[in-house]
Amino acid sequence: MAARRPIVAIVGRPNVGKSTLFNRLVGERRAVVNDVPGTTRDRIVGTAEWLDRVFDVVDTGGLDPTAGRRGKAPLSVDSAAFIEEIRRQAAAAVADADVVLFVVDAEAGITPADRQVAEWLRRRGPDAPPVLLVVNKADSDRKAQDVYAFYELGLGDPIPISALHGRGVGDLLDQVLALVPWAPRFDAVEDGDADIPKLAIVGRPNVGKSSLLNRLLGQERVLVSDIPGTTRDAVDTRVRYFGREIVLIDTAGIRRKGRIEPGVEKYSVLRALRALQRADVALLVLDATEGVTAQDAHIGGYIQDAGKSVVLLVNKWDAVPDKDEFTINRYTEHVRRELNFLDYAPLLFISAKTGQRVHKVLPTALEVYEARYTRLPTSFVNRILQDAVDKHPPPPAKGNKALKIYFAAQVGVAPPTFLLQVNDPKLAHFSYLRYLENQIRAAHPFVGTPIRLLLRGKPQKGKKRARGARG
Repeated sequence: MAARRPIVAIVGRPNVGKSTLFNRLVGERRAVVNDVPGTTRDRIVGTAEWLDRVFDVVDTGGLDPTAGRRGKAPLSVDSAAFIEEIRRQAAAAVADADVVLFVVDAEAGITPADRQVAEWLRRRGPDAPPVLLVVNKADSDRKAQDVYAFYELGLGDPIPISALHGRGVGDLLDQVLALVPWAPRFDAVEDGDADIPKLAIVGRPNVGKSSLLNRLLGQERVLVSDIPGTTRDAVDTRVRYFGREIVLIDTAGIRRKGRIEPGVEKYSVLRALRALQRADVALLVLDATEGVTAQDAHIGGYIQDAGKSVVLLVNKWDAVPDKDEFTINRYTEHVRRELNFLDYAPLLFISAKTGQRVHKVLPTALEVYEARYTRLPTSFVNRILQDAVDKHPPPPAKGNKALKIYFAAQVGVAPPTFLLQVNDPKLAHFSYLRYLENQIRAAHPFVGTPIRLLLRGKPQKGKKRARGARG
């Protein structure tokens, strides 16, 4: 069994550059970075590599024990409601960590919040992970020399860095490797995740995405609130389900373009769309109390355009009033009518709040994942399409010329992709291609997964020599 990847948690008060350091360590802009304190709320996890060793890095929300006190500026207007939740998430991250990076600001100096966070870290007992005091924003030699004042915090030698420019980060990583357990390069995410299903929970704001994730995990892994827009970053969580590892990706709510506020929310939506790109299956969460909206259809379009498999989850089913034995049928017809382009997607009516039918979500998603990677034998594909043509030949197109299919084969998976050798791709009408897709699904359903049909024209033979031309 591969060695467990070590965990490095980044903590500190708001706006000291924790997310910038996180992005620097993992090598991509995974966490939202903004000058507004309190931008990061949940724990964000990424994988870092240094000197052929790998470890997981956890970014946390800003810890400010002084927030809300008289005369003290709050974190940010919309983050004030989450102070206690942020503290619990940070404490959970520290409890799981092998090393803690306590980040402070060289420009601001030591603040009362820094002192209280340092005291909290010192009091965690003999079994607590070691703490490295990281003095960020030391962008010059002069600033680097000023970091000695941070000895006052009682957490050992300050390590001056500039997360923005990369200055001193290599020295920091050397010290991290000296403290974390050894883990080999082959345990890195990039090498080990190819066969791990990645499920992205997507949808409009406030439809219950984070509540669903917490219900699936059985714990408060991410913040949950009735305030739309609580989740800002795409949060990856690894779980083991009946011996199989799965990655669940919670994402920010995707609003209509015209309603996306500039700044943090704009980048959160971009990250949600990027999370969708790296997922295998999208769990599209709908709100049963509101029905399918135009934005739900837009998000479904994003999923389809990205070629992702999908499961439709109608959440808050417990909140639908006056249900009878026909209610679920009426809702099914409504969802299928409004999202008719996702007619191949399985549909579940759930309640993340009460747990109703939530136990069906992961089995259904894994069934969809398997369908996404199914490959049909070439002889079977040709037999399906030959039977389809015999039942319903292609209608004539230009000049009474009709489409002819000579050969077909499945050439790809994720999503399943079929190549059809034809006489002229221009003769293929959209409606007939949809008919062929339905015939393929009738033979093998490919539940929850889109199918792509590619047409290739018959190669043209060399032109005959003109009559009477010399040899």
